[in-house]
Amino acid sequence: MAGLTAAALAVVGFLAYQASASAPPAADLAAPSARPSASAKPSNLPPAGSPAVKPDLSVPAESGTGVRVVYSLGAKRVWLVGVAKTPKTFTVMPSAISPKPGTYIVTSRTGHTTGSDGVAIEHVVVFTTSKNAVVGFSAAVDDSMSSPKTAKKTGGIRMKRADGDAMWAFATHNSKVVVVP
Repeated sequence: MAGLTAAALAVVGFLAYQASASAPPAADLAAPSARPSASAKPSNLPPAGSPAVKPDLSVPAESGTGVRVVYSLGAKRVWLVGVAKTPKTFTVMPSAISPKPGTYIVTSRTGHTTGSDGVAIEHVVVFTTSKNAVVGFSAAVDDSMSSPKTAKKTGGIRMKRADGDAMWAFATHNSKVVVVP
């Protein structure tokens, strides 16, 4: 019993020493000066060690009801709503040409092709045109989601291949697509 007590006291003493060694100097704890330092800048980052803020993954309220694909321009996110109890959602890489907010329908689908940026794509789901460009969802065969490397204004909204598979199965011809800001 005495051995356990001695070991516990040694651990507590060591932890107290570590705490005092890592404490800021007393000068740093003095009252702040009336003038803020030049290095003091506000930070929008959460404090170190705090949990990261999770994005709101709920379906946008302004997207309507029923079975639909919802594309949020601001969130760079898509939801497949209406079949499963919990809608599937995933991030996308927006196209150079964004569709205007509104309701559209899927007008065409293509299994495999080459995008206007020269990238091999699959599961193309087209729902509108804008500025003489076809606008729709697609997945790069190489699974990349980078911005198109072209001077052309393209309308391909890119997603990961697994998400493209889900889109392809969900968004058949005449399916509703709702674009929200």
